[in-house]
Amino acid sequence: MRERLRATLETPGFQRFIVAVIVVNAATLGLETSAAAVRRYGTALTAVDHLALYVFVAELGCKLYAYGPRFFRNPWNLFDTAIVTVSLLPTAGGLSVLRALRILRALRLISVVPSLRRVVTALLTAMPGMTSIVLLLALVLYVAAVMGTKLYHVTAPDYFGDLPTSLFTLFQMMTGDAWSDITRQVMNTHPWAWVFFVAFMLVCTFVVLNLFIAVVVSAMEEEHAAESVQTTEDVGRAVLTELAALRAEVRELRDRMPVAEGGSPAAGGNGAGAGSGTGERAGEPAARRAAGRRRGSAAGQRE
Repeated sequence: MRERLRATLETPGFQRFIVAVIVVNAATLGLETSAAAVRRYGTALTAVDHLALYVFVAELGCKLYAYGPRFFRNPWNLFDTAIVTVSLLPTAGGLSVLRALRILRALRLISVVPSLRRVVTALLTAMPGMTSIVLLLALVLYVAAVMGTKLYHVTAPDYFGDLPTSLFTLFQMMTGDAWSDITRQVMNTHPWAWVFFVAFMLVCTFVVLNLFIAVVVSAMEEEHAAESVQTTEDVGRAVLTELAALRAEVRELRDRMPVAEGGSPAAGGNGAGAGSGTGERAGEPAARRAAGRRRGSAAGQRE
């Protein structure tokens, strides 16, 4: 029973059904943000939301029964359980804010869609490498913020009045938001200020941030390679299992075949046929000689 249920849960059709339920539920939760939609279709939206929640609970229950203790070894199952548990919490009284957390069910697409799951796994794999880059970026920001505060706190106090303000301003510039406006305002008093800002933008935007992309891409390639190796191993094990089954069937058929005493029946039949054929060929000259003698005796009587 568990094997059959596990096979059903892993079929593509069931996975597509769960994806459809998640998408429909996310759409209904989005429609609940519209007052007009709530007035016209409030009851239907609530019914769809509850039905989707029941489907998710039933899915988790079936997985828990089908996989047993292995259910808790899969981090994606724990992720789905946490999201569904949040949806089951009461939303009345002081916990009404939890109603907004129902939209977290849309994140279940990450655990259901293999491509999204692959991307998230690659990001998590890249976290150790990204830690060093974050430390490098923080160091560059801190050094640049101290320099900016020392140089331009009088010229642009709104942007470089103190260290926290300078940190936020440089972070804003790093994202590309209005960095040219800030630079031009400072350059009105300090014409050579562009050297500082251009160097900061080159280091942060075109070097450090690209390192993030490089680490993530490398992690995704490793994840893809590992998945390809796993797929190859699974195919190899399936082929070996099929060969073992075929060998067992051939051995069983060979054991069931009856063995004739003194040789196979087919061989004996062939021998008999061959013997009869040889005998017939051997008897042909004797018949011809007898016919010749009869013809000779008949001719002598006529004379």
